[in-house]
Amino acid sequence: MKYCSSRGLESGLSFRDVLFAGYAKDGGLYVPEEFPKLTLDELKSMAHTSYPGLVFEMARKFISEQEISSVQLKDLIDNNIKKFTTPEVVEIKQLNGELNIVELFHGPTLAFKDLALSVVGGLLNFYLKENQQNITILVGTSGDTGSSALMSVRGEEHTDIVVLLPHGRCTRTQELQMTTIIDDNVHIYRVEGNSDELDEPIKKCFHDESFVANHNLISINSINWGRVMVQIAHYFYSYFRLCGEVGEVVQLLVPTGAAGNITAGCIAQKMGLPITMVATVNTNDIVARTLSCGDFSVKGEVVKSLAPAMDIQVPYNIERLLYLFTDQDRQRVRCLMEKFERENRVRVPEDVMTSLKQTIVETFVASDDDIKSAMRRVYEENKYVVCPHTAVAAAYHYYQNESVGVPRGVLATAAPDKFPEAVTESEIPVKMDSLQHLETMPTKSMWMRKGEDWYGILRTKIEEITDRRKYKSKEIKKG
Repeated sequence: MKYCSSRGLESGLSFRDVLFAGYAKDGGLYVPEEFPKLTLDELKSMAHTSYPGLVFEMARKFISEQEISSVQLKDLIDNNIKKFTTPEVVEIKQLNGELNIVELFHGPTLAFKDLALSVVGGLLNFYLKENQQNITILVGTSGDTGSSALMSVRGEEHTDIVVLLPHGRCTRTQELQMTTIIDDNVHIYRVEGNSDELDEPIKKCFHDESFVANHNLISINSINWGRVMVQIAHYFYSYFRLCGEVGEVVQLLVPTGAAGNITAGCIAQKMGLPITMVATVNTNDIVARTLSCGDFSVKGEVVKSLAPAMDIQVPYNIERLLYLFTDQDRQRVRCLMEKFERENRVRVPEDVMTSLKQTIVETFVASDDDIKSAMRRVYEENKYVVCPHTAVAAAYHYYQNESVGVPRGVLATAAPDKFPEAVTESEIPVKMDSLQHLETMPTKSMWMRKGEDWYGILRTKIEEITDRRKYKSKEIKKG
């Protein structure tokens, strides 16, 4: 398996090459040059495979034996998934009204991003130890990615991680999940801006090729292919647990922000998994407009909502979706994305939309009132609490009253414990206090204030990290 840039100016890369990278040198995202196709018999042979087993099956299709042996890969996956609180890793709750909740949040930070980042962190550490190398990971977060990324690499000898979080735009619990991680290799900035604004200095860092090379800089946001690759597994797992018979279609409702999760689902479908999907979003509706009518355009400011992980106006994985649904036409993707970057808008061509809509069959936009209403209804009918992001998808399920005639699952992307304010606002009489201990823990963070040079601050911090490593290496050699 070889990899290329979605815009075509790089190709023939290994999995390791793209794992240890951010954006491609031409500004694109790294993608496989081809996607494996599975027959119905192959699907049937996987039907009773455990979740860790499916992660192994998917990873093995995208990572060559020459890069990591099957024994090493399986051990790495098993060892990192041990951190989850339930033996099944992913659980499915069947609620009233044909509402099937696919619980993806049983990891250490109670968010679905733990599923991918626990394995990606293990892969990074495997290669770093093998080659005695060091890296700096640079992450922008709208809430959940930061804490998952931090947990995956905290305390690791060969890794430093710098996280930018949007102060006041994620919940207090989400912020504390990050700022209470005080290991020496952790560097957290609270930014006076939204998630798109804090992405700007990060993009500038990655667009400076010599800076990236000199400081071994990588990203594990969902621009990193490793994240998307591992997420393919939970689509297979969800399908096999929801379908009556392998081969029938299952519909999955996907809360969508930067579109990394739904991209993994589209790849699963390209590989032969019989699924359709509905992209569900909050009032920041760029994904819905893009996927419903081809209007890929930035309109106005990011709106703060009850589902903060979806408060995004520039969903970077749209580029991977264009790659998939243009039949991997890299030149065409480059033209579309360059126009978007120049003008903050581009029209997705009709033929691409026709292809895309066979997989993502519908979109849905939920207001904060819709979110609260869905949270209340789920609780009243089932005595079960969902997080506000999961409620975006549940709202669509309730909105479309008619049965779709196929099994359907709502992907639950986080535990409600992370969003006590939303639970209270929804008038649900349940106290979310399982993470209250964070309030008494010591914290560590720095500020990026409005009006300051965020790019300069970030570059200086990364340079300090590299200088510290060099000094430490010299001291070790002297000793």
